[in-house]
Order: sequence, then C-alpha cells, then structure tokens
Amino acid sequence: MKIIINYILKFFKAGGQKPPIKDKNEIDNLFSKHRKEVLIAIIFSYGFAYTCRLALSVVKKPLIDNEIFSITELGLVGSSFFYGYAFGKFFNGFLADHVNVKKFLSFGLIISGIINIIMGSVPSLFFWVALWGLNGWFQGFGAPSCAISLTNWFSASERGRYYGLWSSSHSIGEGLTFIGTATLVSFFSWKAGFIGPGITLIIVAFIAYYFLQDHPKTLGLPSISNWRNEPVNKSYTNSFSDIIKSQFQIIKIRSIWIIGLSSATMYITRYAINSWGILYLQEAKGFTLIEAGSLIGLNTFAGIIGCIAYGFISDKYFEARRPPVTFLFGLLEIGSLLLIFFGSPSTLTLSIGFIIYGFTLSGLLAVLGGLFAVDIAPKNATGAAMGFIGIFSYLGAAFQENISSHLIENSITVIGGETIYNFDDAIAFWVSASVVSLLLALSLWKIQAKD
Repeated sequence: MKIIINYILKFFKAGGQKPPIKDKNEIDNLFSKHRKEVLIAIIFSYGFAYTCRLALSVVKKPLIDNEIFSITELGLVGSSFFYGYAFGKFFNGFLADHVNVKKFLSFGLIISGIINIIMGSVPSLFFWVALWGLNGWFQGFGAPSCAISLTNWFSASERGRYYGLWSSSHSIGEGLTFIGTATLVSFFSWKAGFIGPGITLIIVAFIAYYFLQDHPKTLGLPSISNWRNEPVNKSYTNSFSDIIKSQFQIIKIRSIWIIGLSSATMYITRYAINSWGILYLQEAKGFTLIEAGSLIGLNTFAGIIGCIAYGFISDKYFEARRPPVTFLFGLLEIGSLLLIFFGSPSTLTLSIGFIIYGFTLSGLLAVLGGLFAVDIAPKNATGAAMGFIGIFSYLGAAFQENISSHLIENSITVIGGETIYNFDDAIAFWVSASVVSLLLALSLWKIQAKD
C-alpha cells in the first residue's frame, strides 16, 4: 500500500516554488489573470462533472418501464455511487492537500467520463453497481481540488462569496442534467444519458487542465494573504509533515463533526429530490419526463443565485459569520418542501416551490457541504476538511438512496393492472432530515471563520 501511495504522490506531485517575482505590477496582473481563470475553470469543470453523476436520476423511469431494473435494484446502483463517493472524497481529500490539483482534478474528470460512456453500453446489475461505485470514487477528486484552489487563490475575507460562486457549479450541473440530459434521453434512449455527458466531460477536462493553476508560489507569486495584506492566525507550510499534522487536527475539531452530521442530513433531502424528484413528479403529479426535468431544473438554476447570495450576504453583512444566514436559508428551505409536497399541485405552485427550494438548498449546500469546515480548518488541510465532511455527506446520501427506494417500492399498489405510487412515507423522511440538519447547524451559532 505504501508503494502505491508513493507512486500516486509522485505522479501528482505538486509543483515546486519558483523564484519570487519582484515587480508589483507583474504580481498584480498575474493574480488578476489567474484568479479569473481558476474560478471559471473550477466552476464549469465541476458543473459538467455533475452530469456524469446524475445521469441515473434521469433514466430511472425508462429503465423501470422497460423492466431492465426494478426500483430496489436502481436504489442499489444509486447507493453504490454514494458509498464510492463518500470514501473516495474522504481519501482523495487527504491526498489532494499533497498534490498538484491541476493534474488531480483533470485526471478524475477524464476517468469519470470514460466510466459513463461504458455505462451506456452494458445494462448488467453487477456491472453497474461496480462501475457506478467506481465513478463515485473518481468524482471524489473534484470537490477537494476545487476547494484547495479556492483557498490558494482567494483569502478568508472574500472566500464566502467566491466559494458561493464555485458552489453554483452544482446547480449548473444539475440544470444541464435535468434539462439537457432529459432531452437527450427523450429523443434518443437512456443510453444517450450516459454517453453524451461522458464525452462532453472528457473534453471539459482538457480545457480545465489548460486554465487551472497549482498554488501561487509555483508561479513565483506570494501567498494570497500576503498579496491582499491580510493577517493570518498561523503560518502554515506545505511541507509533508506539517500537512499531516494539520490533517489530523481536523478530527479533533468538534465543530467539524457537527457540520458533518448536519451536512449528512441535508444531503438526504438534497439527493432525495435529485434521485427521486423526477419519478415523483411523473408518477404523483402526472408530468412527462421533459416537464418533470424542467421543474427540477428550475430549482437548479435558482440555486446558482442562492449559492452566490449566501456567500455574499454572510461575507458582507455578517463578517463571514455563517450561522445567521444558515438559519434564514434553512427555514425557507423547509417551507419550500412543504409547499412542493403539500401545496396546490398546479404547475405555478410547484414552480415557485422549486425556485425557493433551489435558492435556499444551494446556499445550505455551500456552507454545510464545505465552506463552514474550510473556514475553521487549518489552511493547509483544506482538502482533508472537504474529505471529512464529504464522507458524512455522501454516506447520508447513500443511506437515503437505500431507504427511499424501499419506502417507495413498499408503498406501490397495483389496481386494475395500473401501478400506483404512494410517496407519503418517503416525503416524511425527506422533510424530517432537513429539520434535523437545521437544528444541528444552529448549535454552531458562535463559530466564526479564520484564516
């Protein structure tokens, strides 16, 4: 195992420091250029990565209708991704602190794209469970790499708004999936839902590699804190031993454990909507695949604004304090779920519900899924913090997939040859998870960001 790890570290080895640039104008110009390019690269590469993790959500009904897989079998396949992602994000998060994220992120995207192309070829349950779990592992390269890029190129005082901008990539990817992939599947077949996104992601990976950069010192630039003249609470180094020490500090921080639990329960609701929302709208509300995908797509596009708004509000009006904004977003998110599930079944009411849900859920995703942990973790252990939260988040998502599939399948009745779905038990499970998540998050009211 040690030999394998050493080989991996050598392949992805972070770049060394170049001689410091002395010219202030050149430093300013390079920071301005690379900060824009890095931000755009991580937003769009991570956004397109989502199309290769959510394809299964779009093709569930065609697979069920054609009797290729049952609901329980699809729950098994779906959960394999989340288990793979949970442990992949955890392991890769710790690894990412030691590597060149430019190489690391691009490699993970390429392998994920290849796996999706293969998924569109062989509909075998065992094969799909193994491949989809492996896809989760390589998708786990993404979030830690992007978070490290953010801490390398954006300081603590501005991190909330830029993290919010990057976190909008989740919504971009979900929108591309629920509208774009749904359209591909409707006009071609379920296979196109895997193959199309897979090819696209490979192309995006090469583009991202061109624009991404490792940490500033590999270009002869000072640290981001020095460039912005911001004080730091501690001088962190990127030596192997110091990074290891900081990574082990993560597991001693009580607040990060609570964030992890809050994120896990929030991810139950998040992936319940992502995984089963289209099926719910088709079976309980009578919408077509494209109509259902468009409604779910509303929440994803609203989420772009929600991520940005959360970061901006918490940075500008609360001096990087996250809990007050989390409280507001959490209440509205729970209210939107009640509107979606118990309000009028009209398209207008559902549209309003999904817009509010997407706006608020994406803000919560930004803070509980990583921002809050990155705020309070040592800067040279950003990847480990993301990985630690990730294992909580995606174990929650995996448990959701198994539990939801059983709740939905056990509620099915057949009347006159027609299959009738009852989502009541699943809905109670989903809404309760959001309530628990908010209560856990509010227990951290006094915790504040540090650099």
